[in-house]
Amino acid sequence: MADQTTDSTSPAAPVSTSSPKKEISNPVDSKLTELSESRAELLNRIQNLKQDLQSWRGKLDTQVQVYREELSGLKKTLNLEVEQLREEFKDLKTTLNQQQDDVSASLKSLGLQGKPKDSEGEMDKKSEAKEEKVEARLKEAEAEHN
Repeated sequence: MADQTTDSTSPAAPVSTSSPKKEISNPVDSKLTELSESRAELLNRIQNLKQDLQSWRGKLDTQVQVYREELSGLKKTLNLEVEQLREEFKDLKTTLNQQQDDVSASLKSLGLQGKPKDSEGEMDKKSEAKEEKVEARLKEAEAEHN
């Protein structure tokens, strides 16, 4: 029986000691495999995100360039229009000055214009004085008729 006990214990001991090592190494191996797969997946996602970011940057740069070109074109157009308006106003001013000179010359030739150096304020005062004289004469005339 001693032989059987040693025989049964000797094979049992190596099996029991090797079995826990396999059990310990299997969970570690499975965790390492799982972590490696997770790492690979994360690296893949990071690469995809980097590509997306580069794509967005490229699109943004293109869009900014298009907007800059549009703004530059609008600015040039606006500057041209402003310059045209300036020229038109200059022409209008010249035309109005010429017309004013023509009217002044016509009034002079008819003898209707006051002193040429009179300012607008003086002309307004003279007009008001004439209106007051006319109103006073009208009142006198009405008083005479009544």
